[in-house]
Amino acid sequence: MTTGDSITLTGIRVRAHHGVYDFEREGGQDFVIDLTVGIDLRRAAQSDDVSATIHYGELAERVAAAVASDPVDLIETVAERVAGIALSYPAALDVRVTVHKPDAPISVPFGDVAVTIVRSAAPHQTPTTEGRA
Repeated sequence: MTTGDSITLTGIRVRAHHGVYDFEREGGQDFVIDLTVGIDLRRAAQSDDVSATIHYGELAERVAAAVASDPVDLIETVAERVAGIALSYPAALDVRVTVHKPDAPISVPFGDVAVTIVRSAAPHQTPTTEGRA
C-alpha cells in the first residue's frame, strides 16, 4: 500500500452465480471478498469528516452488488471488478482484493481457494499546454 494507511473490509459474503460450469451458474454459491484500499487518512483524521475518506459501508454495499450481478466464468474477473469499484473513489491510491470461492468444484478436500490481485489508481493527469500556440 502506498502510504501505509488503509481501509480494510474482510469477509463480505455474497451469493452469486459465477463459474465455468453450468451447475455453478444455475445453483449459485457463496463468494467471500476481502479488500484493502490504500488511502491517505491524515485529512480524515484531522477533520473528523467522513467526506475526507471512503465510506466503508457504501463501499461494502457497492462491492456486494457488483459481485452479485452479471455472472462471469472466473473469480479473477470478479476480483478485477471489485478493484475497479474501489479505485473509482478519488481518494483511493491502490487496492488489494482477494476473492474466495469456498465451495469451488475441486475433487480433493480443501479449505479454500482464492485469487488475489493488487491494482493502483491511474496517476492523475495534469493538463498540458503542449501543442498550443
